[in-house]
Amino acid sequence: MGIQKHIRITGTSTVSWKDAVVQAVAEASKSIDYLSNVEVLQQRARIDGKKLVEYFVELDLSFTIDRDRD
Repeated sequence: MGIQKHIRITGTSTVSWKDAVVQAVAEASKSIDYLSNVEVLQQRARIDGKKLVEYFVELDLSFTIDRDRD
């Protein structure tokens, strides 16, 4: 039986919400092994004038704990 750990992170992008998710997962995977799931908890954006200029996503990342790791 595996044990899942959850962490909450915020991703940002100047392109889109999808890009913010992709960038956040890519960055987290550099230091967290065994990532298994991502859940988008919240989306928001910063507006400048009449345009969306920055996208934010609040994510719940899950990863499996390796009990055999030294």
